[in-house]
This record gives sequence, structure tokens and C-alpha cells, in this order.
Amino acid sequence: MLRWAGVAFFLVGAIAFAQTPDLNSVAERYARLVLALGQHDADEVDAFYGPPEWKQAAATEKLSLNDVGRAAAELQAQFGSGDAKECLADPAGDELTRLRREYLAKQLTALSARVRLLNGEHFSFDQESAALYDSVAPQLPEEHFAKILAQLEARIPGQGPLAQRYENWRKSFVIPRERLDAVFQLAIKECRARTLAHIELPREESFTVEYVTNKPWGGYNWYQGGYRSVIQVNTDLPIYIDRAVDLAAHEGYPGHHVYNVLLEKNLVRDRQWREFTVYPLFSPQSMIAEGTANFGRAVAFDPAERLKFEREVLFPAAGLDPAKAADYYAVQEAMQALTYAGNEAARGLIDGKMDPVAAARWLEKYAMMDPARAGQRVKFIQRYRSYVINYNYGEDLVRHYLERRGAGDSSPERKWRDFAELISSPRLPSALK
Repeated sequence: MLRWAGVAFFLVGAIAFAQTPDLNSVAERYARLVLALGQHDADEVDAFYGPPEWKQAAATEKLSLNDVGRAAAELQAQFGSGDAKECLADPAGDELTRLRREYLAKQLTALSARVRLLNGEHFSFDQESAALYDSVAPQLPEEHFAKILAQLEARIPGQGPLAQRYENWRKSFVIPRERLDAVFQLAIKECRARTLAHIELPREESFTVEYVTNKPWGGYNWYQGGYRSVIQVNTDLPIYIDRAVDLAAHEGYPGHHVYNVLLEKNLVRDRQWREFTVYPLFSPQSMIAEGTANFGRAVAFDPAERLKFEREVLFPAAGLDPAKAADYYAVQEAMQALTYAGNEAARGLIDGKMDPVAAARWLEKYAMMDPARAGQRVKFIQRYRSYVINYNYGEDLVRHYLERRGAGDSSPERKWRDFAELISSPRLPSALK
């Protein structure tokens, strides 16, 4: 009875929408459908800080996956109809409202695709990423990664296979567990100061840090609403010195925390766009969120500034030799070109061309991961599938978009201004190309 009552709610809403469509009614139905899908998929709702009664209704009504799929498809059809487009048009020509319409349409497409996946429909890696993230990452052949490894051969000292030499060499750059929080807090403080110098944030914004274990990821931002985040750092595996700034920038400033704070301030509170009170993980929004979070490191620090900060502050705080900082980051920069190897492992798994053992071996060979880290990454892929492209391809999309926007003006002020505008608006990945 309760389930069918939920269906009635969505159908009555759909009839009303067909008569008098408006973006706010679309937004509310979309948000409720994301929450309904979250009843079947624990990973779907990454954050929600909207009306508590919406969440309670989703739990009480417990729509079936098929009901969610039908309601989403109906909303998509009505949203795309000629009459609806006319009613949803913005006579003032507001750019953000146009972006909002496009965003809602693509987010609904992703929601429908996620329902189909959970119902057992097969998608190839590229089909899945196109449907969920509005993007298809380039496919790179094995020779591409072999060429990068050949270039790295001369950069890594020692004897034996390259991967083993790399692991032996970088052991001296692990942050001791007892110093981890102190180092991480210093990185957060610096990233926050650099962000606040260019982006105005609400005075009450804050986040807390927790150290966790037994997770398939290295770090995670859980946005709570009210301008607050909980950032978790996974300590299952050794944490290297570069991860301090990487995590502080990616999860915090100017990454996920700032992204969510600005969406809440500018779109939810100032404009009452309540679709942004819910963040569906498997959606185009994640390509923007992860891409800007990754690129946020380059916004906060140019390479020389980061090396100076690491050498003067973080290496001493971690008890590491500052004289080795330049060599370490030269190698890490070269290693960056191997990040797409993870995409190919995911592609192989999803397309049925690799099993988990083969994917782990691929990561060990072409992503230069030790067996434990490769195993952790395979678990991540098995759980989150094509989501992996949001990090490297997302970062590249954001970088190229901002470079085009700031063509001829490479000043930090211009870079920060364009970055802040991007993370304050409902832009889609396809709009960055």
C-alpha cells in the first residue's frame, strides 16, 4: 500500500506538471526521485540537505526500481516536450536558468540509466560513462603506457624491475602514522588560506577530518549541508607526502568542500534551486565535482609554489628530508601520465575483457601500483565502475576549459575567478569541451 501511495504521488505530480510545468516542480520531482533511487543503491545519494520530509517519504514509500524508472522516464518526456519547453523558457534570458534546464535534463538521463544498470541491463564502459557522466574518455592502447614506462626507466634509481624500484625508492616519502594529522592539518591550513584570498566563503563554513580504514577509496568528502563537511582519510595503505596537499585541496579547499558550499550558497539559498540539495553520485555532476577538485591543486599552487611549501613546511613536519623534495615531485609529475591506465583496467573489467586478477596485474604493470594498492583499486572499480574517468578525464576537461577561457591571461586572479564561476554554476561536462 505504501509503495503504491508513492507511485500515486509521482503520477499526480506528473499530471500537474503536464498542465503547468515549471522548473521548480521539475526540480522537486527530480530530487525526490534521486532519494527514491537511493533506497535501492546505498552509493547513489552522496549528499542531501533538503527538506527532511522528502527523505522520510522516500524511505516510507519505498518505490520499486521499475516505479522509479517509469517516473523518471515520464518526467524526461514531459520535460523535453514542445509545450513544456515553451513553459519552461526563461523570458529574461538568464544564462544560469538556461544552464539549469540543461543540467536537469542530463541529470534525469543519468538517473534513468542508473536504474537500468541496477536492473541488470548491460552497458559497455563507454556507453555507461556517456549515459551517467555526459562524457566518454579517450581509449589509450597498451603501447601508450609502455612508452611512458620506458621514459621512467631512467628516472628511478636502483636495480631490478621498474615497479619494484619505484616502490623501494618512494618508501622514504611515507608520512609516519603519528605525524599524519599534523601534516594534513598544515596542508589544509595553507590550501584554505590560498582559497580565501580569492573566493569569499560563508563565515560559518567548516569541516572535520576523520581517519578511517577498510574503504575502497583514499579520501572522501561527506557534505552535511549548512556549509559543513566531514572529510575521511583512509589509512589502510601507506600515505605518501604528496597526498597531504592532494587530499587537502581535492576534498577541501578549493575542491569538494568549497564546491558544495558555493552551490548551497549561490543556488540553493540565494535562488531556491532545491535540486542542488541532493547530489546523485552517478551523474554528470560528479564529472564537474571530481574534475574541479583534482584541478584545484593547480589553482591553489603553481609547481614552484607547491615545491617551496612542501620543502619548507610539509617535509620537515613529516620528518622527511627536504633535500629530496625536488626529485620526488619530478618523478610524480612523470607518473601523472600513467593515471589513464586505471581507466583501461576499468574498461577491461566492465567490457568483460579482463577479470579482477588481470585488471590488478595491468594496474601493477602500467599504473606502477604495488599489489595491495592495485587490489584496492580493483575493488573501487568493481563498486564504482566507470566513475574512474571523472578524476583524470574530468581534470583534463576542466583544465582545457579554463585555459580557453583565460587565453592570453594566465594571471592567478583570472584563473581563480574562472574556477570560482565554474564551481558556482550548473555546468555540464559536454559544455566544457
